[in-house]
Amino acid sequence: MYHGAGLHEPPPRSGLWQGMRVPRGPQLIFFFVAASLWFTMMGYVGWRLLKPSRLSPRARWLARVGLALLAVLPPVTMVATRTFSTAPSPNVEPLSWAGFLAMGFGSLLLMLTLAVDCARLVLALLRWLARRFGWELPEPDAARRNFLTRSVNAGIVGGAGAITAAGLVNALRLPEVVEVEVPVPGLAPGLDGLRIAQLSDIHIGPTIKRGFLEKLVARTNALEADIIAVTGDLIDGLVDQLAHHVEPFGDLRAPLGVYVVTGNHEYYWDGPAWCAALRELGLDVLTNEHRTLERGGARLVVAGVTDHRAGRHVPEHTSDPAAALAGAPADAFRLMLAHQPRSAPACHAAGVDLQLSGHTHGGQYFPMSIMIYLFEPLVAGLSLIRGAARQVRDTWVYVSRGSGYWGPPIRLGAPTEITLLRLKRVAPDSAGA
Repeated sequence: MYHGAGLHEPPPRSGLWQGMRVPRGPQLIFFFVAASLWFTMMGYVGWRLLKPSRLSPRARWLARVGLALLAVLPPVTMVATRTFSTAPSPNVEPLSWAGFLAMGFGSLLLMLTLAVDCARLVLALLRWLARRFGWELPEPDAARRNFLTRSVNAGIVGGAGAITAAGLVNALRLPEVVEVEVPVPGLAPGLDGLRIAQLSDIHIGPTIKRGFLEKLVARTNALEADIIAVTGDLIDGLVDQLAHHVEPFGDLRAPLGVYVVTGNHEYYWDGPAWCAALRELGLDVLTNEHRTLERGGARLVVAGVTDHRAGRHVPEHTSDPAAALAGAPADAFRLMLAHQPRSAPACHAAGVDLQLSGHTHGGQYFPMSIMIYLFEPLVAGLSLIRGAARQVRDTWVYVSRGSGYWGPPIRLGAPTEITLLRLKRVAPDSAGA
């Protein structure tokens, strides 16, 4: 549990085994299932890339060693970063970089191998259909087939390496500011032009540290927004591990306040302890509650809900948009912070005007930046949920691609962002036109 220690000075370095916390129960089961699946996937990649390749004995041995490292490093890294209850050994940070880069490179190898195998299956099906209809198709000779196989396999490895390198460069950059105008019919004049800076999915932890956060906070403060909203997944680690690195959050400044909600990752690392730690830094952590503010004679409600699935971890933190807005003035503009876009239907039903979310990372890197549209209803950018009747408000939902990254330090096809949203008063029924 969090006791407020260590927030004002770097945590002391410990020995390799000192302060270790051993995962138990469901955590161990999940780890063994995930590790087994990862080993299976890397075995598949090795079988598809190495078996048909005509490599020299030395090259084949090196390839097998590299594949073994790709298989072993990510699980070892996950164990090393999770088992310390206090500051881990300095040796863990280089391991984290190696392990998460291996995870990214390995996942890209898998995706590209699967893509090539799907293309091969389509070609095989076409050849089978041709034979069924009696069509004669030329068969490539064995030498040409072997050359094509080796070339394609080399392209898979080279492509995965190029994406990893480009993605690493993009991930290490400080996020650019993305400006978004939100048209609101009948918005009170006092709220016209209200500016909201949003940060999301920073994931301070194994490879993102205090230095990055200090620069992120400075760039955000320089926007001089009226409100700063932080929409979850701030961290990946325990309070005792990361207290020194999250301190710069306390330097965020906005005239109408800095508000935070929890994401799913906070609950992987003791969500209530993180709520207490962030409040000690001066942040207003909203757990199914709201604040009523005033600007230019107009009222504004800033509400926040816990993560969409927080109740699975902490029952008293079950996400509840209706409870978050209970007692809020009906005539006020209602801003809701909700980590997952999946909260949108419940927020819309509760009468929210604008919901700010994150969680998706926009897919983070190609090809997941395309595949994520198969799994998430809202992935990135501004969307409008129309009210089913006149008495039901329209709800704008903005989904940030995030200001950091999770796991592999790779960003490609889904750049990081600091979002600056501006409310704009428009004529009734003109929003989304």
